[in-house]
Parts: sequence; structure tokens; C-alpha cells
Amino acid sequence: MTDREQYSLASRLSGLLALVMSFQVAAQEDAERIDVDRPGSLAGPEQVENRLHIDSNQVTPMFPSSFARGYFDWKDRIREDHGVSLGGDYSFAYLKATESPGEDDAFGGMYRFFGSWEVTSDGEGNSGALIWKVEHRHAYGSNIPPASLGFEVGYDGLFLPPFSDQGARLTNLYWRQRMKGGNLVFVGGFVDVTDYVDVYMLASPWTGFFNFAFSTGSASMPVPNEGLGLGLGGYLNDNLYMIAGFADSNSDPANPGDGFDTFFNDHEYFSHFEIGWNSTRATAFLNNVHLTLWHADERKAAATPDGWGANISFSRLVNEHWTTFLRAGYADDGGSLLETSLVGGFGYQTVPGGNQLGVAYNWGKPNESTWGPDLDNQHTLEMFYRIQLWKELAITPDIQYIRKPALNPEDDSLWVFGLRARLAF
Repeated sequence: MTDREQYSLASRLSGLLALVMSFQVAAQEDAERIDVDRPGSLAGPEQVENRLHIDSNQVTPMFPSSFARGYFDWKDRIREDHGVSLGGDYSFAYLKATESPGEDDAFGGMYRFFGSWEVTSDGEGNSGALIWKVEHRHAYGSNIPPASLGFEVGYDGLFLPPFSDQGARLTNLYWRQRMKGGNLVFVGGFVDVTDYVDVYMLASPWTGFFNFAFSTGSASMPVPNEGLGLGLGGYLNDNLYMIAGFADSNSDPANPGDGFDTFFNDHEYFSHFEIGWNSTRATAFLNNVHLTLWHADERKAAATPDGWGANISFSRLVNEHWTTFLRAGYADDGGSLLETSLVGGFGYQTVPGGNQLGVAYNWGKPNESTWGPDLDNQHTLEMFYRIQLWKELAITPDIQYIRKPALNPEDDSLWVFGLRARLAF
């Protein structure tokens, strides 16, 4: 290991240590404890513990049923008796574009099996748990997967990026430790940085928007694949929080064993720091404002330059029905899709956990260091409507309008129609 590589890893570890010290100084004995029955309050909706909680407790279906009640009762007993929470789902998505210089449709799906094992707990918010998630991502027949359609139509962006044809993969295998009454959370192992970075509540490609511009980083952040990483986050008081961490930029979840080599030998990391404010912990990321800073090391094998960037996000819940948001991102190199991204939109639900309408607009300037100069700025408008038929089943029709797709000089605009379904078990 060279001196530079030693410094690269050591500097990130020392940064996390400094953050720990700041929590030690700021945290008070009378600080609000988290609700121990609502785990992962600083994580997004697809973090394993949050997804388990949402699927079990925060769904309001159109047609209530007792389908497979015995199976779900068995899962409840396993959790209560052994501290093991189990969940899974199968999702598929179909996309069709009106114009394309390449393929114009895509069809694929994925299995996910995930869970948590709470090994230690003192009943006061301090606990340690093993978190896992394994997946199989696939296209159907000779179709390309939905994640590939964006580039096929000449769009500088991604549709449903998790819906690839990667096959079997290890998405999560990490330890989660809550300390100081649940005010401080550490994660280490095979992590997904999108669980903790630039979170807002409509970012999930399984339940929210299809377009990556309306997800983590607003397409201006070079988010790495899931892989080895460390993260630390917590509350400085009842509302103010900080999150920081770093992860391997060269990880391949389909070959997780290679991650030890790339993490400890390549020393090419994605690092992030975030400071934000939640109006209450119970409504974390519904009433939220945050600033995220990131840095990506040069990736020599991928010929990707180093870079840095910043993202800001504002979201607000209005009258318990409307979720409004404004988001923006800027990247200076680093291999991101967009250099500058502006996003605005809203979600609407008649009842919490029920059917949901989402509408959003994105203006994006392509990253010149990624794609070259003189490309048109893109305009993207998306609308989806998630129909929660049963507690376990939701279907989501979606429509996107793209004006001036940056990588398609032949077409001035195009439409993309989509349908997604998710069956939770």
C-alpha cells in the first residue's frame, strides 16, 4: 500500500471519528430518543428495516384481505421470539418509448429477499443488528432490461436503474449499531449508499418515480454500486442531524468477494457528508431540508476523473396529503450523468399508505467531462399513479415526456410509457 493510499483510507476513517466526537459533544442526556418501534429514521424507504416496517405497518389497500394470513402470522412470531424480521418481494416493469435510434421497449423483473436479525438490544434504543438483502435481477426473454432503455433512446439518464439483467447479487450484508439511545447509528459492511444519502420519500424505484433524475442525487451524483463501506449518522438535537461515510466505487454486487480487493487495494472511494433538519423524527424526510456534499476518487480502470459535488433538497408534507419537494444538484466531473440538475414536484395521497400520485419535472445539463461538449440541456416530465390493490400488491402506470434527449440528435422529443408491479411477501 502506497503512502497516498494509506492516507486516502486513513483520512476517511479519521473523518468518521471526528464526526463521532461531534456527536459526543452535542448529544445531551435529555435528548429525544428515537421510537424503538420505528427503526432506521435516518434512512430511506428501501433500507431493509424501513422497508420491513412500511410493508407491515404503513400500507392502506383498496381491498383489505387476509391473504396468506398464516404466513404473515408466522413471520410475526419469528420476529417476536428470535428478533429475526423477514421480507421479500417480486417486481416487474415494462417500458415503451415512442422514438428511439435503438431498442424502443424493455421488460424485466427482480426477486428480493431481505431481513434483519437484532442480536442485541437494551430496550432503550441501543441495539445491534445484522442486515441482509439478496436479489436476482433479470430481463425477460430477448428483451433488454428497463435500466438499459434510457441510453437506447438517447437519453442522458436512467429509467428504473435497479431493473437490470445482472442476475444474482448481494446487495446488503452489514452490521447496524444504534448507540446513545438511538441517536447515533453506525453501519459497516456491504452497504447501499442510496439508503442514507440525499434521501427523500418518493425516491424509491420500487414504489415511487421511475426516472433516476427524481431519485438519489437527481442524476448529478455518481452513486456507486452496493459494496463495502462505512457510514455514521445521528442527531445533534431533536431536529438537526448529520450523516457521513464512504464506500467502494469499484464494487460489483454480482461478485461480492472481489470487493475486498477493490476496497483495500484500489482505494477509489465515494465519500459523502450531509447535514439536515427534520421537523420531527416521526416524519423524518417528509418535512426536511438537507445539504449533501460528495467526492468521488479517480477511477483509473474506468477512466473516470475524480470530482465533487453538492445537492440540496427541500420537502414538506402539507395537510397530510401533499408531499412537495424542490431539489438541485451540481457536479464538477466525477463521472455523473448530469452536471447541473433542478427538480420540482409533488406527491398526493388521499390516505397515508394508499394510492399515490406523483408528478415531477427535471431540467438537466449533461456532464461535459462524461459526454463531451455542446450537448442540449434536457427537460423531463414524469407522472405516475401507484394503485395499492391489496396490502401485498401494487401496480403503477407511468408516463414520461422528454424534450431534447441529449444523446439523440435525431428526435426533438419522445414519450416513455411504463407499467410496474410489486408483490410483497
